[in-house]
Amino acid sequence: MMNIGTNIIYLCRVILSFLLIVFAVMMLSCHVSEAAGRISGLRIGQGVSSVRIVFDADKEFDYNVFLLNSPKRLVVDTKNVYVGKALEKTKDKNNLISQVRVGDIYDGKTRIVFDLLKPVVVKKVFMLPPQSTFKWRLAIDVTVASEREFASKTGVNYAHGDKTLSSGKNQTFKNDPQTTTAAKKQNTKKIVVIDAGHGGHDPGAIGYSGVHEKNITLAMAKELKRQLDRKGSYKVYLTRSSDIFIPLRKRVEIARKYKADLFISVHADSALNRKATGLSVYTLSETASDKEAAALAERENKADIIGGLNLYEQSKEVSDVLISLAQRETRNRSSEFAKCLVDQMRKSVKLISDTHRFAGFAVLKAPDIPSVLLEMGYLSNKNEERLLRQESYRRKLAASTVKAIDRYFEDMKHKSLF
Repeated sequence: MMNIGTNIIYLCRVILSFLLIVFAVMMLSCHVSEAAGRISGLRIGQGVSSVRIVFDADKEFDYNVFLLNSPKRLVVDTKNVYVGKALEKTKDKNNLISQVRVGDIYDGKTRIVFDLLKPVVVKKVFMLPPQSTFKWRLAIDVTVASEREFASKTGVNYAHGDKTLSSGKNQTFKNDPQTTTAAKKQNTKKIVVIDAGHGGHDPGAIGYSGVHEKNITLAMAKELKRQLDRKGSYKVYLTRSSDIFIPLRKRVEIARKYKADLFISVHADSALNRKATGLSVYTLSETASDKEAAALAERENKADIIGGLNLYEQSKEVSDVLISLAQRETRNRSSEFAKCLVDQMRKSVKLISDTHRFAGFAVLKAPDIPSVLLEMGYLSNKNEERLLRQESYRRKLAASTVKAIDRYFEDMKHKSLF
């Protein structure tokens, strides 16, 4: 009888120990899963001959991004993060990726495969920390490429991230310098080119009292540069810093040479009706943009016209379409900045009706640089000319422009990440 009781007690202890072990394993598993983080979403945004893939996650994670051939695939290997099958159901439409597949590979790693419709190259991969309403984000930019370019960049040796992540070796995970550099580039200063209208033998409009537009625009450009430089978050260039003449298309070339993120051409208006007053903002009209596309391809010899995309290997029809698409996207961004500018100016100065207008100004025709032309007011109006000659008034105009620039880049930062 004693032996039976002893055996029952022993059996209960064994069962209790087993349950405690199971509970401990479950708690440890939950803790590890929680510590590892989770990818909560996938978004794919269409650009000009490119797409941006964005993963949303609640924590930073290790990754490795590379291309594979036969068939063409973009591969993202991850570790220290939970990846659910729900990513396969993304509905975002684009012209480069046909479907998404998710599967475990080894040692707790998960592979996400994007089946490609066309050859591509990976342009940028970078991890962004939480900001505003966003959590951690991994962004991947891929661009259409030739078959030769694609073949030359396939395999783990050309990976963005830790190359050991896909090699099967059990090594420490660290993002390589290439990825770190890409992340730093994402946070580099935005480049703004300011164009003071007219100059040299071209005085521009002649004001009510005889003041020349070229002098007003140069003074305004310098004031705007001074205020932007003071913020420390921009690199600012002037197309001219003295009273010299620069051809219109040369001004566009200067903006493209500096790889400008934004181009602002500063002017002052004039009218036969001396009662006309008010500020206006111009962006490129769709008609003017379309007419420019084919001529630009020929003039530039199809080389590096759209943000680093070489058009030599494309037919004339394809290159014209690509340039037209680039201009459409640039027009949209130009309009976004024009809206920011009008909204800020409305708070401090008088505007004309229909403030945001459209025209075929040559200085607005860079296909890959958002561009606006700011008409600060009418020099032909006695009161407005007096204001434009005042340093304090130009400071006010510049301050509103700086606020618009800040708002624009903040908006674009979120919109560009879809």
